[in-house]
Amino acid sequence: MGHGYSLVELVFAAGLVATLASVAVARIDIALDELRTAGATRYVATRLQQVRMEAVARNADVALRVTSDGPSFIYAMYVDGNRNGVRSLDIQRGLDRRTSREERLRDQFPGVDFAITPGLPPVDAASGPPGSDPIRLGAGNMATFTAQGTATTGSLYIRGPRNVQYVVRIFGETGKTRILKFDARGRVWKPL
Repeated sequence: MGHGYSLVELVFAAGLVATLASVAVARIDIALDELRTAGATRYVATRLQQVRMEAVARNADVALRVTSDGPSFIYAMYVDGNRNGVRSLDIQRGLDRRTSREERLRDQFPGVDFAITPGLPPVDAASGPPGSDPIRLGAGNMATFTAQGTATTGSLYIRGPRNVQYVVRIFGETGKTRILKFDARGRVWKPL
């Protein structure tokens, strides 16, 4: 009487293990995409708060300017050099100077960038749908913070793989930020 396994039993066991492993890897991949996108969103919110602290410390307006760079966006911090606020024209003239290196979100968080999933509903009842522009900071695409801690009101939409969607909202009166995640199943925005 033999004490081994038949070839059929071994093939079945190997197939079962391979199937379970592929399901587990797919779930881990989805979880990593979620974590990477959430991390990128927290990073942007933290950068905005650093700009706010810089404005208070310098006793001057400081802005995070986001500009289109082909299919992506770059952002950097600028300080007001002539006491009239951070302005695009003053940046071009060299009066408002850059105080940080330019960054791309996708360089630090692969697969994640400023973008909007088509058909998103409004974040709240008072605002309209976001449309297609992920940078909602006014004509200059700058989140400007003052020495008093107030800021430009606006939103930055961040999308990751599999259309994982977040938004960083900036509240002007306080200069504080809030992160919300879009729940695709319920079609609602939820605070993070």
